[in-house]
Amino acid sequence: MTTSTTETITVTRQGRVALIALNRPEAMNAINVQMRTELRETLELLRRDVDVGAVVLTGTGDKAFSAGMDLREFAKANADVPIAEMKRYRWEHGEGIAAFDKPIIAAVNGLAIGGGVELSLLCDMTFAAEEASFAFGEIKRGLMPGNGGTQRLSRRIGTARALDMILTGRTVSAAEALTIGLVEYVVPKAELLERAVALAELMAANAPVALRSAKSAIHRGADMALADGLRLEQDLAAFLYTTEDAKEGPRAFLEKRPPVWKGR
Repeated sequence: MTTSTTETITVTRQGRVALIALNRPEAMNAINVQMRTELRETLELLRRDVDVGAVVLTGTGDKAFSAGMDLREFAKANADVPIAEMKRYRWEHGEGIAAFDKPIIAAVNGLAIGGGVELSLLCDMTFAAEEASFAFGEIKRGLMPGNGGTQRLSRRIGTARALDMILTGRTVSAAEALTIGLVEYVVPKAELLERAVALAELMAANAPVALRSAKSAIHRGADMALADGLRLEQDLAAFLYTTEDAKEGPRAFLEKRPPVWKGR
């Protein structure tokens, strides 16, 4: 196990799984410009690292996964930067999760507010500690979710429930989040990282190119008509037949041994 740390991000390597922890516990892991930049750069490094098969994203400390946007920094930026420039900056400096082609699992250890919920929505699936909670509080401050919350939340839990969460700004417990489909697993806090990493390890143990291709087919196909999604699936499946790993998998099965993936 190895660990590397920037000012706002900690990365711990556990075999083929990388555990990323948002590391501003004194600010409830609020997302400032530096964290956005370091998270994006970290994900790009992990995306290119052939020894990393999957990622788990969590927060440091006992209280929060992420309290969302750093409002002190936002207030200053809002005073000094024209709205058009702020919009352009936000578009150019996304978190990088949406473009991450390996499995990424959120492990929500506490409060997830605003941008914190948006981070979890960007991940492929979410584990939540029993004490975790979720809220979009922007409406109470004269704002609205601006990093995909209105779009991804409605696609995840349906339009009516997204309207409920965003237009009231109310807090949703982990139990309710499980019921409405906002999270996939609710577990005791002491087991949160162990359970999330265990699932990530199961994914990371599989053929890397097949893993990325299957994830791509599911996510891209969700925005397509069924016929187009089926064609995408057929194209990606046909491509996989040309890879060395597609030959290694059946060979290992017949020889009754674990496969040795080459990632090509």
